[in-house]
Amino acid sequence: MTHDDAIDPGLRRLAPLLRRFTPRTPEGYRRHVRLVNALTSRRRTPGSTSRRVRGDVEETQRWTTRPDGTPLRLLVLRPAVPRTGVTGLLWLHGGGYAIGTPEQNRGLARRLVAATDCVVVLPDYRLSPEAPYPAALDDCYTALLWLRDNASELGVADDQLAVGGESAGGGLTLALTLLARDRGEVAVAFQLPLYPMVDDRLTGSSRDNDAPVWNTVMSVGAWDLYLGDLRGGAVPAYAAPARAEDLRGLPPVLTFVGDVEPFHDEVVDLVRRLEEAGVPVVHRVVPGAFHGFDLVAPGADVSRRARAFLLDGFRHSTATYRAPQPG
Repeated sequence: MTHDDAIDPGLRRLAPLLRRFTPRTPEGYRRHVRLVNALTSRRRTPGSTSRRVRGDVEETQRWTTRPDGTPLRLLVLRPAVPRTGVTGLLWLHGGGYAIGTPEQNRGLARRLVAATDCVVVLPDYRLSPEAPYPAALDDCYTALLWLRDNASELGVADDQLAVGGESAGGGLTLALTLLARDRGEVAVAFQLPLYPMVDDRLTGSSRDNDAPVWNTVMSVGAWDLYLGDLRGGAVPAYAAPARAEDLRGLPPVLTFVGDVEPFHDEVVDLVRRLEEAGVPVVHRVVPGAFHGFDLVAPGADVSRRARAFLLDGFRHSTATYRAPQPG
């Protein structure tokens, strides 16, 4: 159980309201997923393009093709005045693998572009109610290859491709870098998996957790949807990266996680194992923070500090890490 007095004072007043909208039963979670996906569903004509400029940032809609021939939409944000030799960041949205769209990360993408002149690519990957694992990971890999292949056009340095995401997007980030390492087709310079969803097994912090925004019921329901027939069986590390036995050779990691949210223990344990495997890691545990605190309460002091930590770490990573493409 998560008591409100354990929550950061700047977030505490929101806790009762957020709990009212946090599902507490399996059926409640399934209704939540259906409702959110119905509200965010948009018809888009494959191949259609759009362009808009807000301030110093240009946003365009692009398309690529999956191996099965179906279209995959990409949202691309970059400086309105094109740069060259910049970081190319593939950002993967959260939502428990079951909900969400690239548009929910527009604000964060704009801040990252403003901080470093980078190019941010946000794929509209398939969600688990439509297609369980490995559909989302396959889409993210397709998008990563698109970023590599279009680096020159985008002004991206092909030795500085990065991947990041929050929550399920953080889980996909780690899964994607595992897959890229093992296939050897594309090199990732560094990664930013924020409070990632990486372990389908219950841990000390994910068991009986009723924190706002994300709780045990939602975690169990989300993994049920994502894993499908794999649930309860031999779950691969590409689905749940905490199951990976060999973490050597992964790109450097920047991450943070709250200490009252369900994913705390799995993230802390994964950070320890990454460090033991020789992977450079910069991480922070945020006291009193529940899941997604920086998104639902962006004005809180604790959220501003987390945002500064991310931006400072991103600037440092872009100045430090490179990974030449194979061949």
